[in-house]
Amino acid sequence: MKLLAASSWRPICGGITAPQGFRASGVSCGLKDSGKKDLALILVPEGSVCSGFYTQSFVRASCIDLCVQRLNSTKGRPRAVLINSGHANACTGNQGYQDALLATNALAQKLNLNVEEVLMCSTGIIGECIPMEYLLEGLNQLVQSVDTNGGPRAAKAILTTDLKSKEFAFEADLGGRSVRIGGMAKGSGMIHPNMATMLGFLACDVGIERDIWLSMTKRIVDRSFNAITVDGDTSTNDTMLAFAAGQMLPKRYWDDLEEGLLLLAQNLAQSIARDGEGANCLLEVEVQGANSEKEALLIARKICGSSLVKTAINGADPNWGRIIAAAANAGVSIDQNMLDLWLGPYQLIRNGEPLKFDRAQASKYIQNHIHEENTFDKKVIIRLMIGSGSQSAVAWGCDLSDQYIRINADYTT
Repeated sequence: MKLLAASSWRPICGGITAPQGFRASGVSCGLKDSGKKDLALILVPEGSVCSGFYTQSFVRASCIDLCVQRLNSTKGRPRAVLINSGHANACTGNQGYQDALLATNALAQKLNLNVEEVLMCSTGIIGECIPMEYLLEGLNQLVQSVDTNGGPRAAKAILTTDLKSKEFAFEADLGGRSVRIGGMAKGSGMIHPNMATMLGFLACDVGIERDIWLSMTKRIVDRSFNAITVDGDTSTNDTMLAFAAGQMLPKRYWDDLEEGLLLLAQNLAQSIARDGEGANCLLEVEVQGANSEKEALLIARKICGSSLVKTAINGADPNWGRIIAAAANAGVSIDQNMLDLWLGPYQLIRNGEPLKFDRAQASKYIQNHIHEENTFDKKVIIRLMIGSGSQSAVAWGCDLSDQYIRINADYTT
């Protein structure tokens, strides 16, 4: 599935606070030595429903356990999310869990909420507890500054090694009224499918039954945040929370809403891949001719995640053998005699046979998309036909440069 055109959805400003009733804030309270914003808050309207998706790692941060427990206890109707950056608070034992309880309890008191209505997300260095004295001191400023224009501040406060904030919002006329959706995300390294370190937050100002919302957002996550990779590493803290609150939306508009939410989520997901640590370009891989969308996505993600493919793209080398080798190692049966492969406008393989192509021009095609600005129309596109099936899928990644090694070699120094 390709990135959807906006169709009836118009881009607007505001990010996570664009939908009516949602408020946010982002402040610096000293969690980061850099002095950059490091603490964020999202306030959602009363009666909202929430779905949560998390890392598939067997080792996960205490804040995820807290989210799962509280979404269950409130039947998916929380009112606030506290987010800190700089410290993952993962692998920190009982102290980490107690700190999460302390932080959310203190925030609940300031917001006059039941503590069960407060969720928490953390991101940063694994194995480091949160400096609680700074976080607790920062809550007053965080609560006092929350407003309907706080989305951009919150989007900055959740970043770690990201170079850019990631937030989008859209609006459409559905059922005789204006509907708004918005979201923000963070992620640059430790990004790989299965809730590949990333955090994501989506919001919309419509009412919808929780079971329908869970099904809808599950499909969206699989086709967006679970369709990206930067380096093949998932984190202990990966989380995506999606909120819906407002006037009930008639059933006949649910498909329109899902289309918009997928547009929003895929924009955020591509932003994460494009901002991969040390990356110079966005890579898009579409696999066609599969027997199922799941199989197509497995192959597309395998190609995006191949270090050999990623380094070839970084070097503007149209080495198609690396692409085929990665595809064949995805655990999905492919018909070698039906393989068709394109790199941008250049077809490299037809019916499993290599074609003569202008190698210099194919290399130039890649070069023209390296060091481009963060726009989604500037990306290296690979398209692979693997058989006679009717299903397809798209995944996104980035090239792999020597800067990735330098960034991560010096990450904690």
